[in-house]
Amino acid sequence: MFADYHVHTEFSDDSVYPMEDVIRDAVQMGMEEICITDHVDYGVKKDWDQGEISYRMGEPIANVDYPRYMAKIRQMKETWGDKIRIRTGMEFGVQRHTVPEFESLFQRYPFDFIILSIHQVEDKEFWTQDFQRGKPQEEYNLGYYEEILAVIKKYKNYSVLGHMDLIARYDEAGIYPFEKIKPIVEKILRMVIAEGKGIEINTSSHRYGRRIPCLPQTS
Repeated sequence: MFADYHVHTEFSDDSVYPMEDVIRDAVQMGMEEICITDHVDYGVKKDWDQGEISYRMGEPIANVDYPRYMAKIRQMKETWGDKIRIRTGMEFGVQRHTVPEFESLFQRYPFDFIILSIHQVEDKEFWTQDFQRGKPQEEYNLGYYEEILAVIKKYKNYSVLGHMDLIARYDEAGIYPFEKIKPIVEKILRMVIAEGKGIEINTSSHRYGRRIPCLPQTS
């Protein structure tokens, strides 16, 4: 099946791609199915109904406007449903202390698919170097994978674990030796596999021109 289950639209604060354009483009490419998975990152972003939304380069830094998002997806299903199957998803940027907020959100809406990602630790972003700053490379790499392990022990309402080597994209010191993180990566993979969850192989590294560290084989 030709499908894309990791797609961001104008409802995600890192995208200005109109949802209808996303779907129209998918249809033109011959996709059979698409799932919209816009970003929610409790701890570093507020929901729209909380007020005091901040802006970056004219774009709001906020979680998805859930009622508008759900209404737009319903509209897209009515408009394009005879040409492509449209699923409702989210990418949850979970931290161990934000698990209750995600549990609540998951119960509020009929999601088909959830990507579980770790985008921050201790409310500190990777892309800004806030999490890495002042730490040795070993500390922030291990800290990142320890956060993944802690989160998947607590949070189970997800479909796939997203881009689990994300820290490598923002590691200004270069690729950290895989052998040093292999034990904790194996623990993560074994738990995810045992619980019947998927593991995303995120190919955006090709767009960023980055090398992908090898992952271990598990039995």
